[in-house]
Amino acid sequence: MEIAGDNLSEKAKHDYKLVQRALSMGDQKAYAELVARYRESVFYMLLKMVNNKDDAEDLTIEAFGKAFKRLHQYTPNFAFSTWLFKIATNNCVDFLRKKRKDTLSIDRTFEDDEGGEMMMDIRSDMPDPEENVMKKQKLLMLRDIVDKLKPRYRTLIELRYFEELSYEEISQRLELPLGTVKAQLFRAREFLYQIMKNMQGKL
Repeated sequence: MEIAGDNLSEKAKHDYKLVQRALSMGDQKAYAELVARYRESVFYMLLKMVNNKDDAEDLTIEAFGKAFKRLHQYTPNFAFSTWLFKIATNNCVDFLRKKRKDTLSIDRTFEDDEGGEMMMDIRSDMPDPEENVMKKQKLLMLRDIVDKLKPRYRTLIELRYFEELSYEEISQRLELPLGTVKAQLFRAREFLYQIMKNMQGKL
């Protein structure tokens, strides 16, 4: 990677060193420090955009997930924070655009690496007998997919998306720290996405 230039602030130069450590050594502490430095500011920016705490939490996790997957694309021509906020903003705009559609899904939409989308519809505004049958079939298929997850991840998905509990309610139900619930739910969604991606032709 390039050497950070004089155009960067001391804070931005420190961020760049963290990025280098994360990429070259897979330094988990470097990733964690980047999250710690910007999680709150990203969250409050997204909260203003979506006006919903749970959605903002989800989008914050997604923003860091996407940023870390693309970390090799970052260059020190501008601050890491600028790059991160752009990813978070673009992801949020996509989320808001999709939300305007009347389709409801297990986790709104799953996006693959090529930008394609997969949705699992589980509700319909005007159900008729045929739609009810399809809905039941999709729910059965969805539960079958969720059953393939490890028990702790399966429980988190069921509580969050079938029982529609908040992060705080899940934390209380499972007697786990709120941060642990969010981190494990992020991993659970990643596993669920991979299973759905592998089964895409069957959905």
